[in-house]
Amino acid sequence: MRRAEARLPIGAFLRQVRPYRWHLSGLLLLSLLSPPLALLTPVPLKIVVDCVLGGRPLPGFLDVLLPAGLGRSGPVVLAFAVGLVLAVAFLSQLREFAGTVLSTYTSQGLLRDFRAALFQHVQRLSLSYHDTRGTADSTYRIQYDATAIPSIAVEGILPLLASTLTLVSMVWVVVQLNLRLAVVALAITPALFLVVRHYRTHLRRQAREVRRIENSTLGVVNEALSAARVVKAFRQEEREERRFVAQSREGMRAKIRMALSEGVFGLLVVVLTATGAAAALYIGTREVQNGALTLGELLLVMGYVTQLYGPLKTMGKKMGGLQSHLVGAERAFALLDEAPDVPERPQALPLSRARGDVEFRQVAFGYDAGRRVLHDLSFTVPAGTCVGIAGATGAGKTTLVNLLTRFYDPAQGAILLDGVDLRDYRLFDLRDQFGIVIQEPVLFSTSIAENIAYARPDASGEAIVAAARAANAHDFILRLPGGYETLVGERGMKLSGGERQRISLARAFLKDAPLLILDEPTSSVDAATEAAIVDAMERLMRGRTAFIITHRPSMLKHCRMVLRIDEGRLAEPVAGAAPLTALVLP
Repeated sequence: MRRAEARLPIGAFLRQVRPYRWHLSGLLLLSLLSPPLALLTPVPLKIVVDCVLGGRPLPGFLDVLLPAGLGRSGPVVLAFAVGLVLAVAFLSQLREFAGTVLSTYTSQGLLRDFRAALFQHVQRLSLSYHDTRGTADSTYRIQYDATAIPSIAVEGILPLLASTLTLVSMVWVVVQLNLRLAVVALAITPALFLVVRHYRTHLRRQAREVRRIENSTLGVVNEALSAARVVKAFRQEEREERRFVAQSREGMRAKIRMALSEGVFGLLVVVLTATGAAAALYIGTREVQNGALTLGELLLVMGYVTQLYGPLKTMGKKMGGLQSHLVGAERAFALLDEAPDVPERPQALPLSRARGDVEFRQVAFGYDAGRRVLHDLSFTVPAGTCVGIAGATGAGKTTLVNLLTRFYDPAQGAILLDGVDLRDYRLFDLRDQFGIVIQEPVLFSTSIAENIAYARPDASGEAIVAAARAANAHDFILRLPGGYETLVGERGMKLSGGERQRISLARAFLKDAPLLILDEPTSSVDAATEAAIVDAMERLMRGRTAFIITHRPSMLKHCRMVLRIDEGRLAEPVAGAAPLTALVLP
């Protein structure tokens, strides 16, 4: 779902920051210490000018701070003013230090938790979402858009609240000192409001464009690196570099345009506040000349006017800067709004261990609404049967087994496991019934032992070794320098294809699932390795319902039933075969 405007979803935002409400409250309290410290900052200068140099008495609220026995001589008052400067500076720095530590902790905690929530949700989205959007989009939202949450909470809302309170206190003090100067100083506020309102929309639009381009740039990087072998084989490194540079150049232009807009916005804010300060200075000077103000009072008022404009500048710039964060929050929460295409029903049934009876009833499926990949498939597979799935490339073989594990749901018809529609089972329990070995085995950049135990992280070392032996992998693992603790590298690239496949088989042995899916398990290995894999497969398939996708006729001899798929339909049995929708071998 896309939002036309970058509107922060308040309810979702509050739920996300709720665990850190006390941290944020602490930050707000530290921020509230800023106005009184800011009010005290120009006071020592007034004391020196009026009381030390001008001979005037200390104001009543300051006079009570000096012990009666010290007297009120010039040196004592000067020492008091100097001490006040040091005290205010120390307290201001202490407040800033505590604020920095607490804000860093809060920001990083918010960011960690929000990224975890996004990552958790992305993993639960259906494969169709990832097929459509690609991984770069989700990666960008998790890694970069997620930073909007702590930025809004810690660097946006809290400073705005603190600036508002500081502004109110400064306005009250300036009004008490000189109403005329207060009115002059605040006369720029309507113009400042109009500038902020105009640039807020403009900066928001530009921020969306920057995020879109950065997302696309990350997509180019992901695509080129994931296909590094193809890029190198066709000597297209320069072409990919040109794509990246062109995308980066577009992003640079967008960022420069945004920086120019932010610069002009900042310039207008400074010009407006400087105009107000200049007018206040002019009128204040005339007030001193007329005897309506003392020089110390003028310096005090101008100090407060300067600090009054500080919150106004902060509020204006934060409102501008928040637009980029609002766009990031919009994109991040939009990801959380994405609903899985394969939902779990509220009263889904548990499933401990299936028998393995599978039935397709008039199943049809298409990745796009207007184009079907599978058409009206109906067949029954008894438990413990080995089923071969054959057919030309693109006929729909892999799609068929993807429906078994509910990576996708059929557009029409039903698939039954042990007489129950797959959609009636708990999704986690259903997928736990399958062991999967695919053509390009996926290993993670951990040890061999951890890869074998991926489906059973609590498996003992003996169980891992037994699974490796069953998969004919134990001997080659022992020949590796680290044995079972050998790190396999990213996607297992430190191992050969046959070694990766046998580790994948060992993983299936250890899982001990009642159903198996073997997708071209021997398509890219030599004859000797194929023999070892086939020997392991025969042991793995005993007593289990197994589906083997293969182009090799030699693999079909292991199958009791063969489904021949032709353009998404079950082909007619060959001459002399049993008159079934699926070819059953003797």
